[in-house]
Amino acid sequence: MGSTTWNDSRFGPGSYEHAAQEDRSGPRVRVHISAGMRVSGGRSFETIVRDLAPGGLTVTAPSRIDDHTACWISIPGFAALRGEVVWWETGIAGVAFATLLDRTTFDAIVEQFRGADRTEA
Repeated sequence: MGSTTWNDSRFGPGSYEHAAQEDRSGPRVRVHISAGMRVSGGRSFETIVRDLAPGGLTVTAPSRIDDHTACWISIPGFAALRGEVVWWETGIAGVAFATLLDRTTFDAIVEQFRGADRTEA
C-alpha cells in the first residue's frame, strides 16, 4: 500500500489538490505546449498540453493510461512536473500534480506558451 492515489488522504476530498481539480472556476488556461510525458515504468513520449491549472493539466495521450498512474510532464524550460493520471478518455488524459504549481511558475508557463497554438497568417 505504498502508493498515494487520488482517493487517499493526500488527494482525496478535502485536500487542496482535490479542490484545485474540482473548482472549475479556478484559473484554468487553454494552452498548446509540445511537451514530453513519461508514465511510471514506461518510456517518454511526445504530447500536447491542452490546458493548465495550478492543480493539473490535460494532455494528449493516444494510448490508454490507467487512473492512478504516476507520471512526469516535461515542459521545455521548466523542471519536470510530477503528477498522477486521474482520467483518460478518447486520447486525452487529465493529470493532477503531486504539488500545486506556485503562482510564479504557473504565470511563467502561461506567459511563454499561451499563444503558441496561434499561427501567423
